[in-house]
Amino acid sequence: MDFAFSDEQEELRRTVRAFLADTSPETEVRRLMETPEGFDRAVWRRMGSELGLQGLAIPEEYGGAGCGPVEVGVVMEELGRALTCTPFLASAVLATTLLLRCEDEEARKRLLPGLAAGEAVATVALTEDSARWDADGVGLNARESAGSWLLNGHKTFVLDGASADVVLTVARTGDGIGVFSVDGDAAGLTRAPLTTMDPTRRQARLDYHDVRATRLRTRHGDGWGLVAEVLDHAAVALAAEQVGVAGRALDMAVEYAKVRHQFGRPIGSFQAVKHLLADVLLEVESARAAAHYALLAAESEDPELPARASLAKAFCSDACLQAAAENIQVHGGIGFTWEHPAHLYLKRAKTSQLLFGDPAYHRELLARRIGLDRVGESV
Repeated sequence: MDFAFSDEQEELRRTVRAFLADTSPETEVRRLMETPEGFDRAVWRRMGSELGLQGLAIPEEYGGAGCGPVEVGVVMEELGRALTCTPFLASAVLATTLLLRCEDEEARKRLLPGLAAGEAVATVALTEDSARWDADGVGLNARESAGSWLLNGHKTFVLDGASADVVLTVARTGDGIGVFSVDGDAAGLTRAPLTTMDPTRRQARLDYHDVRATRLRTRHGDGWGLVAEVLDHAAVALAAEQVGVAGRALDMAVEYAKVRHQFGRPIGSFQAVKHLLADVLLEVESARAAAHYALLAAESEDPELPARASLAKAFCSDACLQAAAENIQVHGGIGFTWEHPAHLYLKRAKTSQLLFGDPAYHRELLARRIGLDRVGESV
């Protein structure tokens, strides 16, 4: 298996990094943190029209570039490095993957061109008060009435839920789990932004009161099979972003260790700091390998993707949090201040650790997926 990125993928990385250096410096990230939507619609449209980032994984027939998960992973890593305030994970990963993997051609033709062009934002509403990422956590009710579907209940921790133009909602029906398309301005839908640890990634609570929705057709008898596939792909993309966050945190720590002097010498020359940074480097590079390993599985539709996704999410979550925490440790007192960006990387690392399931959840899931939970039964 070739773990090296192609020349085209590295050129994509350079292009995205240059674009983000211009549109998402720290000053802009801090400005957007204080705005109602939490991102810049004009920059979002430029990402679609000039770079085609939102359409990377979308086939050309729907206005995309026809690339795959590896290219999306490259973009996610760069977005993580810059802590870019963007609904890319919600729209270009979660919602786009769900639409591509369902069997609703009408929904794809209606929604994907706008998402690919950056003209619209979509998200997936799954979690509720239990914060569970499995089928048992779905309680929002969907019922048929006069030939249409009505949704009642609420969702929380919805990525970019307050600003999305389309909300793909997971609900419980009489025959299991279904996925429904809801307009962001639908009657009966109330959206409220949540105050969370990470101000660079917006979440919201959505309340549904007889909200009319369109049910998406899926290839599975029960829609949860589709949702589970989407969550695996999203976990892999998030792992790539975590690598970007961790890599930037390590770079910041190394840069500071070179210029900060104590006792007449750079602190990076002290053995304790050297060992700390070496440990972080090992974790970051191992996380990079784990994320790329999972991205390649997603690219090739490898049947081992579920196991690799859980492995990557668990490992990259821990590595990202360690890198962000040690970055603050190396910076000392200044690393704890609001004015320094180190705390923003720590907040992103911590919230990403919990998103789509924490490391403990994914290690347990990994054990089940590779059959370790059945070892005792055969002894």
